Amino acid sequence: MKKNPVPEDVARQFDVEGLRKLVSGLLDEARRCGATAAEVGGNLASGLSVTVRKGEVETIEHNRDKGMGVTVYFGQRKGSASTTEFSTEAVKETVKSACEIARYTAEDPCHGLAPAESMAREIPDLDLYHPWDLAVEDAIELARRCERAALTSDPRIRNSEGASVNSHAGFHIYGNSHGFLGAYPTTRHSVSCSVIATQGEEMQRDFWYTTARDANRLESEEAVGRRAAERAVRRLGARRLSTTQVPVLFSAEVAGTLLSHFVGAVRGSALYRKSSFLLDRLGEPIFPEFVRIYEQPHLKGALGSAPFDQEGVATRQRDLVREGILQGYVLDSYSACKLGMQTTGNAGGVHNLTIAPGASPSLVTESLERDSLLRQMDRGLLVTELMGHGVRLISGDYSRGAAGFWVEGGEIQYPVEGITVAGNLRDMFRNLVMVGSDVDLRGNLRTGSWLVEQMTVAGE
Repeated sequence: MKKNPVPEDVARQFDVEGLRKLVSGLLDEARRCGATAAEVGGNLASGLSVTVRKGEVETIEHNRDKGMGVTVYFGQRKGSASTTEFSTEAVKETVKSACEIARYTAEDPCHGLAPAESMAREIPDLDLYHPWDLAVEDAIELARRCERAALTSDPRIRNSEGASVNSHAGFHIYGNSHGFLGAYPTTRHSVSCSVIATQGEEMQRDFWYTTARDANRLESEEAVGRRAAERAVRRLGARRLSTTQVPVLFSAEVAGTLLSHFVGAVRGSALYRKSSFLLDRLGEPIFPEFVRIYEQPHLKGALGSAPFDQEGVATRQRDLVREGILQGYVLDSYSACKLGMQTTGNAGGVHNLTIAPGASPSLVTESLERDSLLRQMDRGLLVTELMGHGVRLISGDYSRGAAGFWVEGGEIQYPVEGITVAGNLRDMFRNLVMVGSDVDLRGNLRTGSWLVEQMTVAGE
């Protein structure tokens, strides 16, 4: 079986050798039960979460979870079962349950393991594991400092929904009957704050957060609190708009949702079900020529990095869009089979999907910072919050509640709320004129602000 070295301290903490034996035992048991192929995926996790509101501790949560799932194949019949109990008897019962399910399921020509030749041959150290030795008392004090910074930064901050500190460590292991066995540890830490600003009878809420694999890369707790307060205060005095058609600038923290809609439209499951507005668009332009969208699964320390996907397939850097043209889909082995294609190593999703900052060649821009995008827009809407789920991937129709700021002369004039931004994703992608350099790195989708040339803003 393919094994990768794991640091000694990690091996001790998660009993890696015991986990490897458990995975091997599950696969052996599946073979003894007559399965022609099998795969096992497991996760162990532990963490601490503390929330403080108005200086008082609201919650302290310690969590420790574990689970192992096994999938067996009898030819092209598939069955799955899972367990949180790792005893020998539980392992046997889990495999038995999966086998019983497989015997009653219909055959599907695309059921089976990902191809053996696509398994990860090398498993690089991606610097994903940075445990935070954080005592409960220290976490409480961090949360208190965060909230205090918010409450004291402006007299209009009158209330708080709390500040939270979270620390999480996990270990992922996967093996299959091709002989592959890979594992790696991860950590993820965060600090967040949500406060309420008041002006007369009006109240506005907003928040901010920071997250990273390494606690040393988090924004300071005071900076998080001040940013949350600033965002809440600037929403005071919000107005409504009359229905109009204007350019719309989606700030980086919400532009990621547009990138997620693109991913949803090129995901294999949507394509083989013929429920995507980008069906049969491979090799065709769907964005302007300046747009490049690509995966970076091996970025050191990044939140979306992974050496292999949930089927053991090696992850790799690749372009999904180059010069505006759709180059590839997001496929696991099942959807790839359905489409007559090869897996792209995306079982479980994309990895650090990035849209490169850029602008239409017809624009004269001094920079790609958000202020420059505002000046380029001149008059229109800056969206900083989206609400609702009014997106239909089968048609591309887009309509979501929004809040943000009205812009005139390239400068923010006043906050707005109670509006809807509407259009069609097909047109929005083609009418993208700028992508900012203010990239939000707090997730798996990495993007700056998006300036879309024209959309309908519905108000009063």
